[in-house]
Amino acid sequence: MQPGTYQQILTSKAAKQKSFAVLVDPDKIQPAEIPALVHLAMDARVDYLLVGGSLVISNHLDECIQAIKAISDIPVILFPGSPSQISRYADALLYLSLISGRNPELLIGQHVISAPFVKQSGLEIMSTGYMVIDGGAPTTVSYISNASPIPSDKNEIALCTALAGEMLGMKLIYMDAGSGAKTPIRESMIAAVAEQISVPLIIGGGINTPEKAYRNCRAGADLIVVGNAIEKDPGLIREISAAVHAVSIPVV
Repeated sequence: MQPGTYQQILTSKAAKQKSFAVLVDPDKIQPAEIPALVHLAMDARVDYLLVGGSLVISNHLDECIQAIKAISDIPVILFPGSPSQISRYADALLYLSLISGRNPELLIGQHVISAPFVKQSGLEIMSTGYMVIDGGAPTTVSYISNASPIPSDKNEIALCTALAGEMLGMKLIYMDAGSGAKTPIRESMIAAVAEQISVPLIIGGGINTPEKAYRNCRAGADLIVVGNAIEKDPGLIREISAAVHAVSIPVV
């Protein structure tokens, strides 16, 4: 365990410094491939490595995280698709509540079941209001949750949902267009949410160019997450990281 991951995120936000996270899906990478990816992330000054996925049908979650920790001190944050995706080898856990949907199991039901195991893990727990935004393509999380995403042009719904999440005590708000999204979350929606909440705002899904990452940060994102695009072109890590870190002051 490495306490202080959330404080690190808060400190960056207070300093108006944008952060970049690479999402590693254990289903899409073999442990032997991890060293090359991690060294690339280190060279590119990636701030966090998120590990997880909507399903995680492979059985090497622990092995994947241990391989990362063996060669890097980049904080590893679990991004679980279910309560079973827990590894004590990570530094922190995004404890996700799907506040954009109305499925009680993903709002609180699975959390009740997983809470004892999560507490025993020793992980730093970061309660996260998770919001799925329509990215123009069906997503695994929407299918599994049986919940419709927030329409991409309904800024007011996203704003009120994020605000409610913060008022309920969520430490982070994570807006996600989903893996393989055809369109990223609109900058106007990011700006509308960022203007009203005080907790860090994470944006992911459909970000496949440095320009998109840069513009999302300028709109108000505090942390950019990229996974699918990097799986197709690992070289993007360096370019997107440079774009994210080039932004110092968000547009209000």
